[in-house]
Amino acid sequence: MSDINVTPLVDVMLVLLVIFIITAPLMASSIRLDLPQTPAARPSESARAVTLVVDKTGVVFMDDIALASPALLKRLQEVARLHADTEVQLRADSAVPYGRMVEIIGLAQQAGLNRVGFVADGPPALPAADR
Repeated sequence: MSDINVTPLVDVMLVLLVIFIITAPLMASSIRLDLPQTPAARPSESARAVTLVVDKTGVVFMDDIALASPALLKRLQEVARLHADTEVQLRADSAVPYGRMVEIIGLAQQAGLNRVGFVADGPPALPAADR
C-alpha cells in the first residue's frame, strides 16, 4: 500500500496561514497616530504621493524611517527630481504643534513639492441601531 500521508502538510500549511493572518496587519505601519477627525475627510485621487507621518512628539517618518530635517529635505528633493507633481500627504497626530507642521511644509516646498494634502479620519461610523 503506497499512500501519501498529507496530514503533516495540511498541519504546516494551517500554521503558516495563522502566522500570516496575525502578522499581516503589523506590516502596514507601526506608527501610532491619533488623526484629527472631520466629516469632510475623503481619500485623495492623486496618482503619485509620498506620505509623511508626524507622531505626537514631532518626529517625521517617511517609509516608517525617522528622519531629521536635513535627511528629510534630501529625500524629498530626490522625489521631486523624479516626479515634480508628486503630492505630499501629511499624516500628523492631532497633538502636533502648528509650528512643526509649517516647518515640514516648508521643507517640502524647499524641495520643490508644492502639492500638500492633510490626511484626516472621517467621523466614527454609527452603529446600525443609531441610524
